[in-house]
Amino acid sequence: MVSYYKRTKNELIYVFHGIHPAIRGEVWEFLLGCYHPMSTFDERKQIRQHRREQYVRLKNECSKMFPVVGSGKYITAPVITEDCQPIRNPVVALETNLGLYVKRTDRTLLFYNKPENLSKLQDILSVYAWIDIDVGYCQGMSDLCSPMIILLENEADAFWCFERLMRRLRGNFQCTETFVGVQTQLSNLATVTQVIDPKLHQHLETLGGGNYLFAFRMLIVLFRREFSFCDSLYLWEMMWALEYDPDLFSLYEELELNMEKAEGSKGKSKPTQKYRKYERENMKIKSVDAPLPISVFLVASVLKDKSSVLLHQARGLDDVVKILNDMTGNLDAKKACIGALKLHKKYVKAKTHCNSKSMG
Repeated sequence: MVSYYKRTKNELIYVFHGIHPAIRGEVWEFLLGCYHPMSTFDERKQIRQHRREQYVRLKNECSKMFPVVGSGKYITAPVITEDCQPIRNPVVALETNLGLYVKRTDRTLLFYNKPENLSKLQDILSVYAWIDIDVGYCQGMSDLCSPMIILLENEADAFWCFERLMRRLRGNFQCTETFVGVQTQLSNLATVTQVIDPKLHQHLETLGGGNYLFAFRMLIVLFRREFSFCDSLYLWEMMWALEYDPDLFSLYEELELNMEKAEGSKGKSKPTQKYRKYERENMKIKSVDAPLPISVFLVASVLKDKSSVLLHQARGLDDVVKILNDMTGNLDAKKACIGALKLHKKYVKAKTHCNSKSMG
């Protein structure tokens, strides 16, 4: 997926190949921790069958609360009473909102011309909202789930792939009146931009955008709106590959085992690989905080690419939002990836130098 070669003595070139569409769904299951990288075909077959049966049970239970689940139908309009008043039942409200977002998801794709595919998307999101009561359904989840359904023909397989993705991202959707789930990433984005492009950061602060909330959408749905459908999938798999943890499956299984059996008799599994390349780069900073996700540097790469336009044309936050919205569908995914890795390297170098000076 990612290969490297040297063009000159000191220049390292990244070549991004992406995943062939024919095997993309299967590879995603590995990248998201659905299977152990060393698992055999028979082991995966057994796990897959168990999960499919588990999903059927969950779906049947969920349908008792959400009758539309499993019916082959999907909600197309707000549910109201006979006298045209909105229904106050929170369960009905959740299912209605979910259905309306489903109807608007990826409507330019022929795949969703078939009602059964819209129904499948609604069922998966409903079951997830039912099992994750702390988060439920939030706007943007349908954008994250949609590719799973397109790539994985079996509904249960798509559900578990989405569930694994949400284990990574669910914190992004935990918002209150005073806190947004991606706030930490937005703060990290501000820090990164201040280091790699201080002039742009100062300009954004002057405009009142120092909190970087204008980048909220990019992080919450992982660039689904800024890049084309195919390019956004390419970005996802590159992010997951760069941050891939081969022990992810074991960690997930161990968590589930400990929830079911308090004794945890199996103990901890042996790590497959201690540190990946991206982690090793982050470790150079010697920060006590969690390493910055590559998604932060992808946003920084987009901002860096538009730095000149933002500096010369943005006279307010509305201008910033307009400039970023105007680039929708006109961005190059490979260029953004290369730019993100270059900025990451530059950031690590700057922070390492800063830490060395403070210690010396």
